[in-house]
Amino acid sequence: MNRSPTGVVVMDYGTPGSPEEVLEYYTDIRRGRPPTAEQLADLVRRYDAIGGVSPLAERTSAQVGAVRSALDELAPGQFSVVHGSKHARPRIEDAVDELAEHGIERLAGLVLAPHYSALSVGEYIERASKRAIRDGLEAVFVESWHDDPTLVDLLAERVSAAVEALDVQGDERLELVVSAHSLPARILDSGDRYPGEIAETARLVAARAGVAHYRTGWQSAGRTQEPWLGPDILELLAILAGDGVDAVVVCPAGFTSDHLEVLYDLDVDAQRVAGELGIRLARTTSLNADPRLAAALARRVQELVSRTWGGAVPDSTNPCGTIPGAKAP
Repeated sequence: MNRSPTGVVVMDYGTPGSPEEVLEYYTDIRRGRPPTAEQLADLVRRYDAIGGVSPLAERTSAQVGAVRSALDELAPGQFSVVHGSKHARPRIEDAVDELAEHGIERLAGLVLAPHYSALSVGEYIERASKRAIRDGLEAVFVESWHDDPTLVDLLAERVSAAVEALDVQGDERLELVVSAHSLPARILDSGDRYPGEIAETARLVAARAGVAHYRTGWQSAGRTQEPWLGPDILELLAILAGDGVDAVVVCPAGFTSDHLEVLYDLDVDAQRVAGELGIRLARTTSLNADPRLAAALARRVQELVSRTWGGAVPDSTNPCGTIPGAKAP
């Protein structure tokens, strides 16, 4: 008996699609609490500094398309790929509903973030799982891909290029900082594996790139009263300057595409502080829709589906493995 293709929900954080959507977006990430006028103005100011809107929506669309193409190349007709965001449309729940409405019986979830935390990737999985249960779908998820060999190779490749661009001389000190989005420090009390996965990525990338001196750092902490993981990248730059470091390569390994936390927090804020401290700073280029990354993620999904269900079998009435009428993300 033929079965329908396996649905794949590719999930991301989301971003406002236009300046007019910033308030709605900011309210959503604050769990329904509208920001103050000052908070909203500050966020708008940061978006203005990178051109008025984040390129994340465009970058994510390209990433989802690349994963779709890679899966179709690996297993033609066996996967239907849709996109869902945590804080923007289409929502994660909408993506799962779309699959269910078109007869998909099982789905695999993939988050475009390499490192697992219960407060980040765990929340994506929880939301998709709840909706899958409601819709009567079986569901499995790629929880983490922080040590994927392709990810390590791609990041190391970019680190090497950034090191070369800095043109460090023999008597100068270079430090690699592998950064990720900070999270509330309370995750340490529960033994959350997020800090350890960041550290492992940093170790693997530094070794692959042949960089002797490296450390991890945190960035883009939320503006709340509770403590967040540190040191923040701006504090870390001051520490490095005090240690006599001359040049720093920042590899934001916790992020896969260009967006506010990269284009403003690093390219504007961190560059400004580095200049004030007399440090030369280079940031590695983002992974974005690199087809090698998409192929690696597609393999992860295919292997998970194969282990769980013995491989997806295409529906002969839908040989391309796409949902009739489905829109590209």
